[in-house]
Amino acid sequence: MSTLTELAHLGQSVWLDFIRRSFLVSGELQRLMELGVTGVTSNPTIFQKAIAESDDYVAALEKLAGRCQTVMDVYEALAMEDIRTAADVLLPVFQATGGADGFVSLEVNPHLAHDTKGTVSEALRLFEQVDRPNVMIKVPATDEGIPALARLIADGVNVNATLIFSLAHYEAIVDAYISGLEKLAGSGGDVSRVASVASFFLSRVDAAVDQRLKANGNTELLGLAAVTNARLAYIRFGE
Repeated sequence: MSTLTELAHLGQSVWLDFIRRSFLVSGELQRLMELGVTGVTSNPTIFQKAIAESDDYVAALEKLAGRCQTVMDVYEALAMEDIRTAADVLLPVFQATGGADGFVSLEVNPHLAHDTKGTVSEALRLFEQVDRPNVMIKVPATDEGIPALARLIADGVNVNATLIFSLAHYEAIVDAYISGLEKLAGSGGDVSRVASVASFFLSRVDAAVDQRLKANGNTELLGLAAVTNARLAYIRFGE
């Protein structure tokens, strides 16, 4: 039994924050899944590095060059193919856990972070076009993104709410999620078929708080804020 499998038995899911075409076609994701990895997340920065810093996409880029009108069209075509492939690899996990795990996340355009209507529209489009039951659409938890999350859950879209830094921030996400579920149930939808994840950030919290602690000459609390913050959020999750 691998360490990752042991974690799974303890109720922990290990998701990989990385995606790249050679990683998928070589069988590496399949191998990691067999070791216990149960999910994959992505974002535009991850894809930018994968596409710009490797030769994995040269052939695909040449084919798309004559068919796509914009750079965004090319990016989406490449990203969606990788997301579908990863989702297919992880489908057995999704099925074995009854839809509780085995997801792959695809993020909406970051330029829509402060556009509720635009975020909802793009998330609905991406979810439909990727067409996989175990895909989550990543939505930034901005003031405009939080109501978008509620609307998307109500429409039956799996959502990964990202960029959550504080307990109050998490509370707002919880309220939006529950509101979305209530609307979905009220319209006759099946709430068991929609999933959501709250991506609670840790390292960036310490990076910001530790800098202030050092400025105040306080070294005893360095490296503690993020984990403490996350523990409080996890307690709230349990409640």
